Amino acid sequence: MGFSPRCVATAIGSFPHKDAGRACDLILKSLPEIPTWPQLPAIDFKEGMEIQYSEGLPRVTIDKAAQRMYFDTSGDPSTDLADFYERYLADDIEHFGISEEFSRGIYEMERRLAGGAARPMYFKSHVTGPVTMGLSRTDENKRAIYYNEVFRDVIVKGMEMKARWLLRRFASLGCPQICFIDEPILSAFGSSTYVSLERADVVGCLVEVVNAIHKEDALAGTHCCGNTEWTILIDAGVDIISFDAYQYGETIGYYPQQVKGFLEKGGVLAWGIVPSTQAIAGETPEALIARLRHLVAGLAAKGIDSDMIWDRCLLTPSCGTGSVAQASAEMVLAALSEVSRTLRGGP
Repeated sequence: MGFSPRCVATAIGSFPHKDAGRACDLILKSLPEIPTWPQLPAIDFKEGMEIQYSEGLPRVTIDKAAQRMYFDTSGDPSTDLADFYERYLADDIEHFGISEEFSRGIYEMERRLAGGAARPMYFKSHVTGPVTMGLSRTDENKRAIYYNEVFRDVIVKGMEMKARWLLRRFASLGCPQICFIDEPILSAFGSSTYVSLERADVVGCLVEVVNAIHKEDALAGTHCCGNTEWTILIDAGVDIISFDAYQYGETIGYYPQQVKGFLEKGGVLAWGIVPSTQAIAGETPEALIARLRHLVAGLAAKGIDSDMIWDRCLLTPSCGTGSVAQASAEMVLAALSEVSRTLRGGP
């Protein structure tokens, strides 16, 4: 599936709104070409980044009082694991669906689009990446569940099925789809905190989810809102690399040959040029465009054709907006829309 966005914009998943309808209206107004459904953690902790994708996974325990989720691996989990793998092998995708209790945004966006909104050019969904899920959530002893190889595999396969469920959910739109695998924790790859994290294991986890997305004839992206070893994502076979270009824009140029090959094979860079922090208050679309042009010129100076960079340029906020005030989130999308509209007139 060829994808040349040429500065079309989309969003990273989270929004601070407590009204799902308002969040969806904002997205459809600001990003009509590639809308996404909003993750709304301010409504309920169950819409948080990992908890939202926990339904259907074995041995999940949700502590409502502490607003915490963990995996209870105590005793003999073999029966629960057997049920999980039977459903996975049977391709029981509906078992891994996300209910409205865990995502108002999916169902509200579905209603909005069914109600007569114009068919988008693409539609974007998102799942929490298996590495981020595995390292952020623990077992009953507060040990990261990633280091339990059995449950790491459960998480990988669970995220595969969540992605496929989402893509089938919105297949009725009749447009191509994108699914981002959100892996913010990869910004800590190679640090002392995760010194035991093996690169091959990380790539292997991502490959499985990417392949599942491709199985549904969709494009797979990976979002990391910090600096990381970007070749991990290239080696995992993603179609789109989404990064915080506002703060870490130069880092993509640390791997010029690999990035050049990625773009030449049809890969896309999603430049998160609009800050999703309070910094948005001090920015203008003109200043953000100038910053992006500078970054693209720097990448082109390393031997990558600038026309190809612009052809393969998708625009996003630097990260999700779920942690900022609603007014700031709306400023972010207004700026993003203006930057995209201006650049589409010619970079």
